[in-house]
Amino acid sequence: MRTMILALAVVLLAAPTWAGVTITLTDLGDNEIAIGYNATSEAELVRAFALDVNVADGNIVDISGYAVGDNNYGYGIFPGNFSLYITVLPNGTVDSWDDPNYTPVAPADDPGALGGLGTDGITIEMGSLYDGNAPAKTGVLCTVTVSESTTRLCVNGNAIRGNIVMEDAAEVVPVQACIDLVVIEPDCFPNTDAARYADWVAYGKPDCWCNSAAIIGRPPTQLGDYQCDGDADGLTEGTITKYRVSLKDLNMIIADWKKKMGAAGLKPCADIDHKPEGTITKYRVSLNDLNILILNWKKKDTALPGNCPR
Repeated sequence: MRTMILALAVVLLAAPTWAGVTITLTDLGDNEIAIGYNATSEAELVRAFALDVNVADGNIVDISGYAVGDNNYGYGIFPGNFSLYITVLPNGTVDSWDDPNYTPVAPADDPGALGGLGTDGITIEMGSLYDGNAPAKTGVLCTVTVSESTTRLCVNGNAIRGNIVMEDAAEVVPVQACIDLVVIEPDCFPNTDAARYADWVAYGKPDCWCNSAAIIGRPPTQLGDYQCDGDADGLTEGTITKYRVSLKDLNMIIADWKKKMGAAGLKPCADIDHKPEGTITKYRVSLNDLNILILNWKKKDTALPGNCPR
C-alpha cells in the first residue's frame, strides 16, 4: 500500500497531453450539484482527479456521495488527506477508512489548494487503487452542496496538483466545466392553504400579505404584519395615539368594495381575509373584510395579534 500511494503521488506530477475526458455537472435541486466524469470509449481509464470547484457567489458548504477506500470501482484515495487520517498497518493493509475527516477536499494550506468548505472554493483530489475492481469510464465523483444564493459553479483542473491523470502517466487532461443554477427565493406567503396561496400568486405575490420577517432582504417594517387585522395601508394613523386600523384602511376597503379578482384598480392589500365572498359572484373585498376592520377599529399595535398571515 505504501508503494502504491507513493506511485500515485508521482503520477500527479506527470507532464500533460490530451485525452478524451470531460467533467459533467448536474443540478440535483436542493442546492446540490453532482460532479461527474465521462471518458470516451477510446480513452484509457482515469487514474486520478485534481479539480478546483468554485462558485461565483455564496459558498460551498458540504461534499458527499464519494467512494472511500481502494478496489471499490471508485476513486476513494484522497492524497491530500491520506497521511493525516489513514493508518497503514505493517502488513501493508489499511487499518480503517472510517475517519469522517477523510474526504476528497484538500487541506487549504496545501500547495495550490483553495479555501475549503465554507468558502467559495474547494480543491478535490480523488485517485484510484485497485486489483481488479477498476472504476468505470463514466460516473459520479461526488456531490457538493452550495449556499442558497449561489448562481454559478465551475470546475477547473488544478494544474499544480495534476489536473486529470490517465492510466498512462504521460497523459494529463486539463478540463473546465460550469453550470448556471436557478436561485428560487423562498415565498413569504405560506403554501399550506392551497386556495389562499393560489390567490396570492394571482394577485402577483403582494408583500402586504406577508409579515416583514418572511420577506428576504427587506428591513423590518410593519408592512403586512397587521394586514389580516384590517391594516390595509400598512401604516399607523394619529398624531399622538398611533392607531393601526383607522380611516385610511376603511377608505381602501370602500374603494375596492365588491370588486372581483382582475378588476381594474383592485388593491390586494384591501382583501383583508384573503378569501373570496359570494356563492356565484366571488367578491374579493366585501362584508368579511369590513367586519374584521370594524372588530379592530382604532386599535393600537399592542392590542392586536399581529404576525399576519395566521
